[in-house]
Amino acid sequence: LAKIFEKDKINTNKVIKAASTKWNFVKYFPGLVGGHCIGVDPFYLSFRAKQLGINPKMILAGRDTNDKMYLHFYKLILNLIKLRKINLSKSNVLIMGYSFKENCSDTRNTQIEKLYNKFSLKAKKIKIFDPNVNHELLNLKIKKSFILKPKNNYYDIIIIGVAHKLFKKMGPKKILKYSKKKSIIFDLKNIFENKFYSA
Repeated sequence: LAKIFEKDKINTNKVIKAASTKWNFVKYFPGLVGGHCIGVDPFYLSFRAKQLGINPKMILAGRDTNDKMYLHFYKLILNLIKLRKINLSKSNVLIMGYSFKENCSDTRNTQIEKLYNKFSLKAKKIKIFDPNVNHELLNLKIKKSFILKPKNNYYDIIIIGVAHKLFKKMGPKKILKYSKKKSIIFDLKNIFENKFYSA
């Protein structure tokens, strides 16, 4: 749906806000789907379905779409970088958030890692800021990229990847202080409602 709305220039948040006026509407926001419940468990069900002779194409199509959403966001951010004429290979990149969902420390199947790895192919200076995560438990490459506090007036590209309460509390003004004048701040979860570039 996020992809359809984007192509049709429809604001996803406005659609969700309008739909929320219906008494039994459940809010689901676009983003990266990691973890175990949605990221892994459907494959157990689809495996069993195939054993029973049922084609679980809807489940597998959903997983395929969600597993490739990081590429969609990567392309969106890349287009903005080209538009702003920013040299990605020389840029300081900050990714805010690493856990698979907001306000937790769990990094199992986090899709942010895929986004990080994709940017690592072109950008050499990528830092990750997520106070919720114990980075000592992560692999060496990721661990080396973790920082305890972002620098002011330093980053060319900032990606807000997880909707942590901490980031909401910081607010746009504080996050703007981390960025250089000619920079991009991409709010992947649109937690600041269009104050920055968003999906």
